[in-house]
Amino acid sequence: MQSASAKWYDRRDYVFIEFCVEDSKEVKVDFQKDKLGFSCLGGADNVKYLNEVDLYQSIDPNESKHKRTDRSVLCCLRKAESGQSWPRLTKEKAKLNWLSVDFNNWKDWEDDSDEDMSNFDRFSEMMNNMGGDEDVDLPEVDGADDDSPDSDDEKMPDLE
Repeated sequence: MQSASAKWYDRRDYVFIEFCVEDSKEVKVDFQKDKLGFSCLGGADNVKYLNEVDLYQSIDPNESKHKRTDRSVLCCLRKAESGQSWPRLTKEKAKLNWLSVDFNNWKDWEDDSDEDMSNFDRFSEMMNNMGGDEDVDLPEVDGADDDSPDSDDEKMPDLE
């Protein structure tokens, strides 16, 4: 038996773990409050995979689920406390050689707070209002409405 390689990423309400096993069969995912268990047979040789993770924080096992594809098994773990950032997947700081961060799906969702969005909305409104008052008379610019040809309006020579 060996550990399947896996990638994980964090979201506001969920933590996602993708076990990278092609052609998996007999997939078993055991969601517990503070632990995740994964096992399957994979590949043409039916290699046995087994992974166990003591989780950083609690999850809701009843609201967690998984989906098998031909290339992997994606587990969606519902956080017991939404809005809590997980700096790592595991309870201990120990590095697991089969586990890595999925940077392709990583997102700093903590920066997407409602307060920041309202500041953005205020900024957008301010930018829209910077056009100024339409009643203000702008000074005349000599030649601005002139349709006379300029010296740079000559025909360009053909390229050789």
